[in-house]
Amino acid sequence: HVTLVMFGFFAVWQLGVMLMKPPEYILPSPVEIFQEMVSAPLWYFDHTIRTLGATLLGFLLALVVGCLAAIGIVYSRFLENTLYTLLVALNSVPKIALAPLFIIWMGTGLSSKIAISFLIALFAIVVDTVLGLRSVEPEAVDLFRSLRGRSWQTLLWLRMPNALPYLFAGMKVAISLALVGAIAGEFVASQAGLGFVILSAQGTLQTTRVFAAIVLLGILGTVLFF
Repeated sequence: HVTLVMFGFFAVWQLGVMLMKPPEYILPSPVEIFQEMVSAPLWYFDHTIRTLGATLLGFLLALVVGCLAAIGIVYSRFLENTLYTLLVALNSVPKIALAPLFIIWMGTGLSSKIAISFLIALFAIVVDTVLGLRSVEPEAVDLFRSLRGRSWQTLLWLRMPNALPYLFAGMKVAISLALVGAIAGEFVASQAGLGFVILSAQGTLQTTRVFAAIVLLGILGTVLFF
């Protein structure tokens, strides 16, 4: 159904352009955008892979750190009062405002894009995992204790399986946010990636190229989400 929806969207877009005939620099047609991508497929592929790499690495780092942080928050009152509060405060700051700092600290290479992607995806992982770990029925926890289950056994065999649906929901949100983080980093300072393509094409009013990069981002984000 996703393919049909997308096909219908582009068909309506193409029809609208054919009827209204706007200038190409205002709104190119899907056919023109496709021709732009086909004209340099390896070039677009290279930039897409660079954005995908930063997104996946930032997401995986957020997944590992987020799960460990969630476990610590659930089992430690101190971490709940300190780390959780700090994460909430960081999440309230627009990440695009922090992007220049990461560029200063880490340079314009891949590491700064990974860091921004990680930071923007972390909160969703932590919040949903904490909620899942805490949603265990108290009776089930009491049963484990009555059977002399250790804390790590309760975590591994009771809390974590119960938290998986929440974790997977958080991962769906986090992967989309990780892509946003990677693009934000490329907007601030980069020499490669789809964000760089959009920014450089904007400066020369190459609207078709901008739309080509946006379409590739839409496809990439949809695939990663599902």
